[in-house]
Amino acid sequence: MAHLSATQLQWRGRIETGLRFAAPVLDLVLAAGDRLSRVVDRDDPELVLPGRLGRDGQRALTDGRD
Repeated sequence: MAHLSATQLQWRGRIETGLRFAAPVLDLVLAAGDRLSRVVDRDDPELVLPGRLGRDGQRALTDGRD
């Protein structure tokens, strides 16, 4: 691996410091998104599965693999 110049080392330090400060905020965003997805996904009776239109013009429910 090539040796880093002084400028590159400074930028590396700045980026790593920024990531250290951003990590807790990003963890909170992930936790909030997880909670929100669990609340929204609770037995949604109006769940529309991906599929094709059936012979009578209504959507045919499939497992979404095609």
